[in-house]
Order: sequence, then structure tokens, then C-alpha cells
Amino acid sequence: MTCTLTAFAGDYWIGTGEEDEVRSAIRAMDGDAPMILIFDDATGRQVDIDMRGHQPEPARGRGRPKLGVQAREVTLLPRQWEWLGAQPGGASVTLRRLVEAARKESADKPSPRAAMDAAYHFLTAMAGDRPGYEAAIRALYAKDRSAFIAASEGWPIAVRDHGVALAGPAFEG
Repeated sequence: MTCTLTAFAGDYWIGTGEEDEVRSAIRAMDGDAPMILIFDDATGRQVDIDMRGHQPEPARGRGRPKLGVQAREVTLLPRQWEWLGAQPGGASVTLRRLVEAARKESADKPSPRAAMDAAYHFLTAMAGDRPGYEAAIRALYAKDRSAFIAASEGWPIAVRDHGVALAGPAFEG
């Protein structure tokens, strides 16, 4: 899953893309920007990025890598256990594969609720003190795109448009 970020300098959109792309767009401003805010488009929350770029990975030691595997209890019907046991690699491998496939599928299509929450977090940071904010948030959670646009009429276009883009799956539903 690719993490998409969006950067703003004040009310102005700087760029959207993967971390390296956003880092390059910020560097291209050559320090000519007011406070820069960066948002994770999946959650709408502010994030910090290391402007120095990627650091080299530490050398791996010998032995098996630590995967962070956690043993937990799973309750299934006998027929489900039989099916899992008959799969190549056994139950654990099959369950991990199924979970990863489901994660990838859901990452491509954010839920309407996740889209509303991402738009809410972004708009709270960028428009929380602007006229019409409360009405826009009510319209967002009512999934009313036209009321949202009307309530955010006086906002900077980049802020309003990015809020609409984040909320897209909610307004489409």
C-alpha cells in the first residue's frame, strides 16, 4: 500500500504524492514558504517527514529476521479448520495470505466513514477557525456534497478542494 501525502504552505497546496515526491516539492520552494503542514491522505492527520531523505538500513545480523508475529486465539468452525489445514503452508500461512489480500483490497477503496474522518481531521487543521466550518462538517457527515460546497464557499480553493477529494467516497455513497 502506498502512503500518499499532501503538503500545504499556509492556504496554498504544494504537492501530493509519495513521501519522496512531497519532500522534493517542499525543497523546490527553497525556504520561500510560511509554515508547511503535511497530511496523510488516508487519515487526514498531520505527519512529519524527515527532510534529509532515506537513511541507510542498518546491516542485518545473522539468523532468522524478527517478523513481529503474535500468537492469538482464532475461533473457527471444524470445516473451516479442515479447509485451512489442507491449504499449502497450513492454517497460519493461509490466514496471513487472506488477511493481506483483504487489507490490499480495502486500501484501494477507502470506506465512506474513513473518508469522512480523514476529511474531518484535515479540515479541522486547515479550516477549523474559518466561517462555515461547523456547517461544512455537518454536511460532510450527512454526505451532502452540495451543502458542504456551500458552507465552504469562502475558503481557499485548495483547502476546500482537498477536503472534497478526501471525502469523495462519502459523497459518492
